[in-house]
Amino acid sequence: MSIFQIIIFIILIIASYFIGNFSPSRILASKKNIDITKQGSGNPGMTNMLRTFGFKMGFLTLVLDALKGAIPSAAGFFIFGGTGGEALAYIALYSAGLAAVLGHNFPVLYNFKGGKGIACMLGIFLVAHPLITLIVLVGVFFYLLLFDYGAIGSFILITSLTLFEAYRINASPYTTTETLILKILLFVLFFLAWFMHRQNIFRLLIGKENKINLMDKLKNIGGKKSRKKRKEEKKEEIG
Repeated sequence: MSIFQIIIFIILIIASYFIGNFSPSRILASKKNIDITKQGSGNPGMTNMLRTFGFKMGFLTLVLDALKGAIPSAAGFFIFGGTGGEALAYIALYSAGLAAVLGHNFPVLYNFKGGKGIACMLGIFLVAHPLITLIVLVGVFFYLLLFDYGAIGSFILITSLTLFEAYRINASPYTTTETLILKILLFVLFFLAWFMHRQNIFRLLIGKENKINLMDKLKNIGGKKSRKKRKEEKKEEIG
């Protein structure tokens, strides 16, 4: 990389981190005069929005959080793809995406208290491999309809996409250094996904993990939830 490319890369990483700081859940909830961090699990993510406001707000949060990962990733891919080749394009894609995830999980603008980054990671993989990601996402959606364990849905999503990308990297004609960098970036994303769900893993192990009741949310689109229903909805599985 030239000095100019290095400067652009650094700017991209910093900008991506601050894009990750943008919190759709906080902004959407504030429009209803509600602090989402004081509702349900307190996590500013898609699932807590789903539980608090219903499917529409949860889905909108998912889309906006995914865009936080997709926009920086796409910018990195197209900025460096034209000058550095495919390997550098993917390195920039995953580097910018990872910076956005870190901004989402540990936002300096919110005292480093963020979400779990799954929707943000979804945006990264949608840029890297849109068709494969959509196929896996549909599979996860049907899993959630049947079993409702959001954390497991997150693990299926990220693990499947990580394994696919690792296989692709191994089969690609990249240099040893390029392959190593890509695998490190991929591993950090994978590790973050599991690390941010460590409490969910513990609850799964002791049989106390809560379900997201996605089918009920779909049935109640457009309707208002009762206070009793809201009290029953407590902690999240997907952040």
